[in-house]
Amino acid sequence: MVHAPRIERTLARRIRVVGLDVDGVLTDGGIYLGSAKTGEGDVPFELKRYDIQDGLGIHLLRECGLKVVIITGRVSESVAQRARELCVDALVQDPDARKLSALTTIANDCGCTLDDVAFVGDDLPDLSVLRRVGLPVAVGNAVAEVRRTAQLQLRAHGGHGAVREFAEALLVARGEWTDAVERYVASRSVAATTERVTAHETAREDAHA
Repeated sequence: MVHAPRIERTLARRIRVVGLDVDGVLTDGGIYLGSAKTGEGDVPFELKRYDIQDGLGIHLLRECGLKVVIITGRVSESVAQRARELCVDALVQDPDARKLSALTTIANDCGCTLDDVAFVGDDLPDLSVLRRVGLPVAVGNAVAEVRRTAQLQLRAHGGHGAVREFAEALLVARGEWTDAVERYVASRSVAATTERVTAHETAREDAHA
């Protein structure tokens, strides 16, 4: 049985773009800062922790035809790397945290309005967006102002499955979750079967060599 917060079906089916904050949503908000010595001196680096189940949730959203975008007020190569891994449709890293302007532009480029957008946030920089989108979402660790603004409040905290919880809730409400899961399992089952057969044949050939 699927355990997910409920979203009204008509609203869920209207959503075309899903926007995600990073720190406190895709991560737990913690940041590891350090530097590495190179021939050019000390090079600073930043590390973040991401949740693998969130990544699969994003994959399923995109497989169901939804655009997924990441908008953050902190510039980080870690985020750029994670965005590339997830094949998100857009990444905006704006140190001035002008998230509403960025998301409005993305929505226009997708041929929709902010009423057709869901955004998952946790802190004050997300409020300008959450007050305008059709489906404002708060993670479990969101500040009080965000929780009051959100139409949907998740149980999971950022960096610990909140995005996956939202992806499941949205696709369940759209009537697409079960089919999305079965398509995913089927696509991986074919690859796994081929790999097992190849390994078996290789072992048999080695045995007769």
